[in-house]
Amino acid sequence: MTNDLINGSFELLSGLLTILNIVKLIKDKQLKGISYIPIVFFTMWGIWNLYYYPSLNQIYSFIGGMIITIVNLVWLMLLIYYKWKKI
Repeated sequence: MTNDLINGSFELLSGLLTILNIVKLIKDKQLKGISYIPIVFFTMWGIWNLYYYPSLNQIYSFIGGMIITIVNLVWLMLLIYYKWKKI
């Protein structure tokens, strides 16, 4: 296994596990004890990785990074939606 494949697998698994947060938020339809600041940070980091991984020729990390970044963006949009909906 290459470092790229291992890292890409971690990125992919992170994206799949983060889907659990999305499902829970949709089910609960409210925010309790969740700060949006970490998800903003990790989403920005993910966007950076979409530039960074190709510059290193790390295709598996890039694919995994796309998944986690998309999932983070969806979760962030839902966090904002339910926060505004509550107001």
